[in-house]
Amino acid sequence: MTDSGDVPVPAGRRRGRFALLAVAGVLTVTAAVTIGCAVADPGGDPPQPDASASAPAANASPVPATRAGELTSGPLMAGSPPTRVSIPSLKAAAATVPLGLQADGAMQVPDNATDVGWFTKAPTPGALGPAVLAGHVNWKGRRGTFFDLGKLAVGAGITVERQDGSTAIFTVTKVERYPKDRFPTDEVYGATDHAALRLITCGGEFDDSTQHYRDNVIAYARLAHAHPA
Repeated sequence: MTDSGDVPVPAGRRRGRFALLAVAGVLTVTAAVTIGCAVADPGGDPPQPDASASAPAANASPVPATRAGELTSGPLMAGSPPTRVSIPSLKAAAATVPLGLQADGAMQVPDNATDVGWFTKAPTPGALGPAVLAGHVNWKGRRGTFFDLGKLAVGAGITVERQDGSTAIFTVTKVERYPKDRFPTDEVYGATDHAALRLITCGGEFDDSTQHYRDNVIAYARLAHAHPA
């Protein structure tokens, strides 16, 4: 269920006496943010997923703004919504669309296989804190933009074009897979001392009874370059 009260943002790491906190609008969730999708068959062709698979299972509660601490690490950019994301090593690129919350408090999802959604309650990519982009593995028989997200290597680049004409270039720091009932809420949405990025999709085995994958695949990255600087 959706929390009725405010949930505090976890504190960031401390360096000396300064707390390093994330930027305004970070989301704290009580369950995994899932993107519905269907598993590919042994022949490699994605089957037709049930339309209900697109519904996310998360119940979320936005929290109040927090102020950045006096210390941050790495480059930072002013806030600007993303317009396109590309992952050259996976030969994946797509336009980004805004994602809000549904009436029941669950996060919206993209309505096609190609688009990648930016969660608008989190920071914009390049600004301080964890920006969140979510995409499908499969959608109505089509391979999604994040189909190969689990193959993303540490050190790979992710480029995010932004509405103000700037470009944020991120470097992948790790890629993990988690059961949806053990989603790492604090690690994904918690405060950071840098401009962070999280890419989220489905993974693991497909559960026929729920029409969802059992796991989430999450790629973690941090801002390496900003253009213009």
